[in-house]
Amino acid sequence: MATTAAPPAAVAVRDTSFFGHPRGLSTLFFTEMWERFSYYGMRALLILFMTASVASGGLGFDTAKAGAIYGTYVSLVYITSLPGGWLADRFLGQRRATLYGGVLIMLGHICLAVPRLTSFYSGLGLVTIGTGLLKPNVSTMVGALYTPEDERRDAGFSLYYMGINTGAFIAPLVCGWFAQSAQFRGILSGMGIAPENSWHWGFGMAAVGMFFGLVQYLTGWKHLGSAGMYPAPAESVQAVASQRRVLRTGVALLVGGAALLWLLARTGAVAITAQGVSNALGVVLILTTVVFFLWMFLAGQWTLDERKRLVVVLVLFVAATIFWSVFEQAGSTLNLFAQRDTRTEAFGFEFPPSWLQSVAPFSLVVLSPVFAWIWWRLGPRDPSSPAKFTIGLVFVSLSFAILMIPAQAAEQGIRVSPLWLVGTYLLHTIGELCLSPVGLSAMTRLAPARIVGLTMGVWFVALSAGNYLGGRVGGLYEAFSLPQLFGVVALFAGCAAVVLALLIKPIRRMLAR
Repeated sequence: MATTAAPPAAVAVRDTSFFGHPRGLSTLFFTEMWERFSYYGMRALLILFMTASVASGGLGFDTAKAGAIYGTYVSLVYITSLPGGWLADRFLGQRRATLYGGVLIMLGHICLAVPRLTSFYSGLGLVTIGTGLLKPNVSTMVGALYTPEDERRDAGFSLYYMGINTGAFIAPLVCGWFAQSAQFRGILSGMGIAPENSWHWGFGMAAVGMFFGLVQYLTGWKHLGSAGMYPAPAESVQAVASQRRVLRTGVALLVGGAALLWLLARTGAVAITAQGVSNALGVVLILTTVVFFLWMFLAGQWTLDERKRLVVVLVLFVAATIFWSVFEQAGSTLNLFAQRDTRTEAFGFEFPPSWLQSVAPFSLVVLSPVFAWIWWRLGPRDPSSPAKFTIGLVFVSLSFAILMIPAQAAEQGIRVSPLWLVGTYLLHTIGELCLSPVGLSAMTRLAPARIVGLTMGVWFVALSAGNYLGGRVGGLYEAFSLPQLFGVVALFAGCAAVVLALLIKPIRRMLAR
């Protein structure tokens, strides 16, 4: 794993083999599609499995505990992208980091398919580490397929994002049917298998999806050219030694900290609870964000142009965190709303509540080409990244504002129409298309070349913080009235949209100068 080899230049030939884009995009498209199948298939079930009664095969947790575990898990899934990006930049290269991450994700879902509490937590841990290695680096390789001046970049990321959501659309339908449908439970019962184990069959299907992703990735490896093949060249021999010391120190601290916590818990000196761990993670997220941006601005030998770009990265980071804190309640607050307060039937057919998780990714699959065409058609009149982020925040604010109406009926014990959630997820989709693929492209374009993988990790720290907040809000489902809960979320996103809108022109002037 040499760190001093100079990586060949990114693909420079204008390849148009995949819908007008480089052939390598197809490899990354389908790799990410299957990885997202595994992630969203499991995510659609996670909080429902934890809050289901023990008699029905669940863990029997209350919403406060389940929300804390859910928020901690989905947050860690993304915050590990920061060390994952660093490891790829310095030691592995994006290509191998993606491969190793996929293997760990598959093993994690296999653990979740085993009906044991220790396997449940082990599975969450493996998926967390694997996603940290895969997620930032596969996205970085998408950017490496294009030259910085290639006008296809935003459209390419939108097409790539379509692959993500193809997997996310299929996953709840497949995994949800195995985990929650009366039909499959009947099949298990007929085979003499306890029907309450159906949850773990759903988790098992997530492992199958990641296996397909690994096979496809290795098959299409040759189409990626030099993208992500080598780590970034070290500035000196001393830099190589320093990086290795950082790696050894980090591993030692992690292992030592985990061993200390285990020892304290075994001796009864410290009571480790889900809420306590989640609260500690919140503090870590804040400290990580502050320390990282201080390091970016103070420790690096940046040019004036690079510092301006880093300021924009910071602004987009805050906006993205707020957006994801609202959007990612789909897996927590809105999933509980679907299970407990929504009619899950249409045209006389009863469907698993987790199927509603497919509405947003289906909308994204349909609308992604439309938005890619819009950004391309606008040409020089294409809105700036901060303007698109503002539009995204407006739409997620509206998505929760409309839910205040059915929430009042749900408070009276009435199960509401699933069309309310369909409308909410449609608004989510429009907001996401204005923000997420644009954000991915902006990070690869704004990042200084020598920390591009690490900066992509920063983008996923925003996802981490947003997922953490979204999961913790889900834990408040039984603590507040639904109209109050949905109203506060809508107001929070709306105020953020106003603030960001006021910053659009100052950011544009700063970058112009």
